[in-house]
Order: sequence, then C-alpha cells, then structure tokens
Amino acid sequence: MAAAIHFHDQCQNGANASLREETLAGFAGDPKWASPKFFYDRRGSELFEQICQQPEYYPTRTEELILRLAARQIAEIAGPQASLLELGSGASRKVRLLLEALHPASYLGIDISRDFLLSSTRRLAADYPWLEVHAACADFSRPMQLPEGFDGEHPLAFFPGSSIGNFDPPEAQVFLRNLHTLLPPGGGLLIGVDLIKDKAVLEAAYNDAAGITAAFNRNLLERIRRELDSDIEPARFDHQAFYNEEAARIEMHLLSPGAQTVTIEGKRFSFAHGESLHTENSYKYTPAIFCDLASSAGFKSVALWLDPRQLFSVHYLQRE
Repeated sequence: MAAAIHFHDQCQNGANASLREETLAGFAGDPKWASPKFFYDRRGSELFEQICQQPEYYPTRTEELILRLAARQIAEIAGPQASLLELGSGASRKVRLLLEALHPASYLGIDISRDFLLSSTRRLAADYPWLEVHAACADFSRPMQLPEGFDGEHPLAFFPGSSIGNFDPPEAQVFLRNLHTLLPPGGGLLIGVDLIKDKAVLEAAYNDAAGITAAFNRNLLERIRRELDSDIEPARFDHQAFYNEEAARIEMHLLSPGAQTVTIEGKRFSFAHGESLHTENSYKYTPAIFCDLASSAGFKSVALWLDPRQLFSVHYLQRE
C-alpha cells in the first residue's frame, strides 16, 4: 500500500493549458524561446536524475557534499520543530540530509510535475513514518500560498540545484520577493547557487559525453508533440549548450540545422537554417553578487557554505 500523503493541487488551469499558452507565445517570439519549467514531465524528471549522475555534472554531488558537511549547522540555525518546504522537490534525495538533521515537524514538496512529485513524496512518507508529508502540485515560479493544513509557523524553504539560475536576474529578484511574501518574518531560505568558474568546466557539465543532457533538451519537443497537437520532429533539432561569459550564464538551445516549418495547435512556425529555440538559461554568480540580489528582495545572509574547490555555494537566508 502506498504511504499516505496530504496532496494539494494548485496547478491553475492544468499543466497542459499553461504548456499550450507558453509554447505558442515562445514559438512566435523573436528569438524563439521555451520555458525550462516544462522540461519536467515524468520522462524529463527521469532524464534529469540521470544527468545528475554524469561525471561532468558537478552541481548535484557538490551541493550534496556541502549539505552533508553543513547539516548540523543548518539544523542549529533553523531551530527545533521547523517545518521544511522544498521547491522543485524532484527525486527528494538532497532533502533527506536535512530531514535527518532537522527532524522537522512537517514536510511540503512543491513541484510542477505531478506524477514525479507524488512518487517521490510517497517514498519519503514510507521511509520517514514519523514525518507528516505534504505534496503540492504548483508552479512555484509564480506567487503561491502555503496549502491549508501545512504547519508553516517556523518554515525553512529549501531551493536546491541552483534552479534560481534559470531566472534572469530581474526575474530572480521577483521570485525571491514572492518567497519573501510566502514566508513569515524570520522564515528561512536555504538555497543552492552555482558559481562562476572556468568556461570548460561549465560547458562540459551541459554537454555530457553520454548525451543525456541532449536527450533531456529534446524531450521538451517530445512533450510538445505528445501533449499538444503538433507535428514537430525532435530528431530534426540539435542540442547546443555554451557559456555566455558576458551574461555569466549557460545557454541551452535546440538548433534547427536546416530550414523547416512546424505546426503546433494549428499554428505554423518557420525555422530558418541555423535558427534556434532558446530553452534554458543557467546564470552563475559570485557569493557577493547573489547576496546583494537576495538583500534587494528582503533577505539577509545568515550563513554561507562553499565546497573546497569553490564550485558551488549554499546560502542560508532569513526573511526580514
């Protein structure tokens, strides 16, 4: 029997409606774009878990190392009986380090991928029978409210994986301000932030030799073809990822090697030879620049942890 969880469905108008609306807007754009939040259907979430295991992809194992070493300090700062809410819960592996250190009163996993969210939070509920587990299907890139029934009196929000890098800096500021509104005064935010580093290290992480990131990128087109009325052929697009040094970000694109026309929901979109669909940005920061961004959104820096090679950072912020 599956472990019991408290499920809250906050996906307004359904995921498909949002996928349709944003896909049509993005393909009509100049340049063309797609939102990275739609990478994470069940297949996309599975592929991302495989990416995290690739030798070139340092962020996951580095963040896990930091959390393992800092878990006791994090628990001391958060205090007893904190509630833990995880944004973009995914496979919920990293959060286990926090659950065991904090022993929180309750846990809330928030993710846009309903099926993956349910399976991961049910595993947590089975593995931690003492824990009250909540799952909210929600687009956390938009303003949210804590679901009714979740004890958020002493919340610690956990946003791992440097997913904050998917937002342009002004959008990241808005996202952090939304979190500021969500959390009560004194509430905490534990957030992983990837750091600026050697271009070769960054580009290798998004171009793994096994081709998993390429499959993950193309799966966005697979999802469009499967869930919308579309004749798009994912195999006719090439994965491209590179570091834009001026903007301090990795860019991911799906490049059309030849001229082609695709149809989505009855609308036709033409790609010129060499034209791309911009699928993701992943901004990199210095600790000082990110602290300034957090401060502008109403958070103060409480603690900062880096790995020995200074590849990645974990910040403990507090809502003022």
